[in-house]
Amino acid sequence: MFESVDRVVSDLEKQGYVCDKRIATVVFLSQQLGKPILVEGPAGVGKTELAKVVATALGRHLIRLQCYEGLDEAKALYEWEYSKQLLYTQLLKDQVSATMEGAQSLTEAAQRVADEDSVFFSERFVVPRPLMQAITSEEPVLLLVDEVDKSDPEFEAFLLEVLSDFQVTVPELGTIAAKQIPLVMLTSNDAREMSDALKRRCLHLWIDYPSEELELRILDQKVPEIDKRLAQDLVSLMHSIRDLDLKKVPSISETLDWARSLLALNASDLDESMVTDTLNVILKYEGDINKAQKELSKLLQQKAAEAAAAGPQVVEEPTEAPKKKGVLH
Repeated sequence: MFESVDRVVSDLEKQGYVCDKRIATVVFLSQQLGKPILVEGPAGVGKTELAKVVATALGRHLIRLQCYEGLDEAKALYEWEYSKQLLYTQLLKDQVSATMEGAQSLTEAAQRVADEDSVFFSERFVVPRPLMQAITSEEPVLLLVDEVDKSDPEFEAFLLEVLSDFQVTVPELGTIAAKQIPLVMLTSNDAREMSDALKRRCLHLWIDYPSEELELRILDQKVPEIDKRLAQDLVSLMHSIRDLDLKKVPSISETLDWARSLLALNASDLDESMVTDTLNVILKYEGDINKAQKELSKLLQQKAAEAAAAGPQVVEEPTEAPKKKGVLH
């Protein structure tokens, strides 16, 4: 268990996840209060990754339920293996006949077969899906309900019942209660508004795009080999791009992809040519790329105007070839 909020910060950082105290506080309170966390925010800001590193830090097995439109109870809870049940019936038909032998009436024969229900209606015919796996687990687990906003409102209502009581009812077996109460995290990309009933049962956590300082720390953690000045230029330009009216705003995952791409290209500076050639790494729509290129041109013009306003400078004779400057220098 996490002993304090500061311990959450340090333990998650050991797993390569850089978070602020606000995120750590919600994670700690979820553990202390036994309440699920509803993590909302743009795609790619680390919501799913947070669940993974919390599970690792606590030594819990992660069980993931990926939500999508049309998801129903059978796919999330359990499935009944009718074919296996039928096979058992065929294999044991001689024993069934022997059980009914000597019965004086149809009612007595039916009662004898009913007494053997446990043979044909048992857990051996149940295929557990993520929700039942989390409830029936012998060890404490972390249940991740990923992208819950993609599921239908009807499934959300069913999920509320499960998260309230941590028990499920299987008609053939009865009610199955949780052996160990799982730690639950739900993620949402804000595709639709979650119900008040769900939010009331959860601690709420909004993860937004990080500040420049935090994003630099994340970049240093995930791509430590990148040059520090190049990392600063990359993050600064990324924040300028996020201010644009884009169809798909690049997130932290795109920042990391861009940094790794620059390393693969042996780039030492983020010059205009390099930015133009690699914008498709962080932007997924042509219209967004065109807007970003215009922003880059404006940025270069602004830098040129600032340099001109500063007046001429005395240039000493260089003793070696000058280094190529990036777009922000």
